[in-house]
Amino acid sequence: MAVVDVANVVREDKKMKDLATSRKEIDKIDNQIVELFERRMEVCKDVATYKLHTGKPVLDRKRELSKISSLKAMAKDDFYGHGVEELFEQIMAMSRKMQYKLLTEEGVNTDIGFDVVDELPMDDVKVVYQGLPGAYSQQAAYEYFGEDTDFSNVTTFRDAMKMVADSEADYAVLPLENSSAGIVTDVYDLLVEFNNYIVDSFDVKIEHCVCGLKGSKIEDIESVYSHPQAFMQSNKFIEEHGWMKVNLANTAISARYISEQTDKTRACIASENAAKIYGLEILHKGINFNKTNTTKFIVVSKKKIARKNADSICISFEMPHESGTLYQMLSHIIYNDLNMTKIESRPVPERKWEYRFYVEFDGKAHQPGVINALSGINAESINMKILGNY
Repeated sequence: MAVVDVANVVREDKKMKDLATSRKEIDKIDNQIVELFERRMEVCKDVATYKLHTGKPVLDRKRELSKISSLKAMAKDDFYGHGVEELFEQIMAMSRKMQYKLLTEEGVNTDIGFDVVDELPMDDVKVVYQGLPGAYSQQAAYEYFGEDTDFSNVTTFRDAMKMVADSEADYAVLPLENSSAGIVTDVYDLLVEFNNYIVDSFDVKIEHCVCGLKGSKIEDIESVYSHPQAFMQSNKFIEEHGWMKVNLANTAISARYISEQTDKTRACIASENAAKIYGLEILHKGINFNKTNTTKFIVVSKKKIARKNADSICISFEMPHESGTLYQMLSHIIYNDLNMTKIESRPVPERKWEYRFYVEFDGKAHQPGVINALSGINAESINMKILGNY
């Protein structure tokens, strides 16, 4: 393979500019770009003032698309035209963000509707959870509110949300996400459907136990009963013992079922609390392979309140089917120096291939950057809803 003498090629090409010269030209052009950008943004302040006094929305997508189309046509080829399109999409997005900021400073959109309280009201409250006594949701509710609280349990997550919405309960305690199994999709969907709000979140460590009848021994067991998720999280231990697995609706139902049997070869995978409630013997603790297995639970209220020390915001929104729209939504969070901690998506019912996004980021209800970000996302997305500040 021939070796190219780069230095010699450069010397022979009389038209090639020195790198330092090219960089100086770029620096000069960049300085001009910065100056022109700042001039453009100053004019945008006048636009914001006009919109403030006339009530016109910040986003005028039809105007933006028409403008970008005209600018693209000025480019000398398709490559530059695409670059011009990207450049002005960003410039216009920056303009909108500045306008939202200015409107907030002028007192527009400064309240997202949450009443800030020192602590959640906890006296004489009614709390609902989903599942039987002995379920992890009961354990979570007990840990958060204390065992002397007025509790009730229901069959479904929907029933729990409805009780809160109908003022039959002050709070619901619901699982939102497991560190091993992922999100609880039904709860996410219900947060959009009902006008209830997340007012706090907390973690509960999940520890599965083998529970059998009094007097049974682990070597007696031939079959185990539990929820498929509990089996998945404890599969290694179960396979080592060669047990047959039988699926039931949840771990608490499994514990209750075993308590009604007389066959000591049957056991369940459930919590220590469930074993206690249903009078079972714990044959082995902590059989789940992930010793850090944790479920995040949320406390849901009908009241739109936020604790003073709340530091997370959760929102949901949908978007037009256009290139770059998700980036544009998330850019409002980035621009306002907010840290996004989670993003999830769920199909929108009865709308094929359309999705709703759930985004969580750090912030407080009355923080200016939060208000700016929410104003931008609300104006540019579809059906944005604030699910809670907790």
